[in-house]
Amino acid sequence: MNAIILCAGYATRMYPLTENFPKSLLPVAGKPVIDYLMEQLLALEKIEGIHLVTNAIFYDFFEEWSEHWQKFLEKKNVSLQLYDDGSTSNENRLGAAADLDLVLEKLTINSPFFVVAGDNIFLFKTAFFWEKFLEKNCHYVMALPETDPDKLRKTGVLELDENNRIIKLHEKPENPPSELTCPPLYFFQPSAKKHLQEYLHDDEAKDAPGHFVNYLCQKEEVKAFVTEASRLDIGSIESYHAAEEKMSKFKAQQ
Repeated sequence: MNAIILCAGYATRMYPLTENFPKSLLPVAGKPVIDYLMEQLLALEKIEGIHLVTNAIFYDFFEEWSEHWQKFLEKKNVSLQLYDDGSTSNENRLGAAADLDLVLEKLTINSPFFVVAGDNIFLFKTAFFWEKFLEKNCHYVMALPETDPDKLRKTGVLELDENNRIIKLHEKPENPPSELTCPPLYFFQPSAKKHLQEYLHDDEAKDAPGHFVNYLCQKEEVKAFVTEASRLDIGSIESYHAAEEKMSKFKAQQ
């Protein structure tokens, strides 16, 4: 089974911090943002490969970063593969959906896989939900609470039925249908690969991964793990500083 990390964005909203440096490698409480994610991925049951896709500008940064993880990966018998999507600027970026397809095209997908963006710190154990997912036969996403209307208008918001099946994922809705957000952390069955290829053949396909999830839930059953857990989304300089403050306090309390 495989985990795929999406790290090919250019984080233009965080310039100058990210103008010449990848957002996922920015330090938070003494270690890169992505290290929190790597610790979680290495705790996932049955994961054999981690695949990270970035762009041509930041590839070398991730290659250097990956050296630190080799001994931990070997101990867990997990491989780490880096991919360069060939883009060189925000203007010619492929987008998250196409980056995911780039990795999937190189893999034989016959088992469930885990997809996540590399700029989030999840304040819950993803392994718990991964293990629950492995007992199911449909796709799953996370549903996290958010009461701030302004924040809801800037993210993906879920519309669910009474069984927590996704009716629709609304990307940055003006009128949010619920207070449940959908972070870029997805548990996919193997069939998601063919649907992603179909989705990308549409000239109007949008690059945000939430748009693909919305497409997928019109084709197959996609359900949500509804939880009171939270995450830190490093999407702006303000949220980056807030994450630094929160994780530093947490570290000091340990």
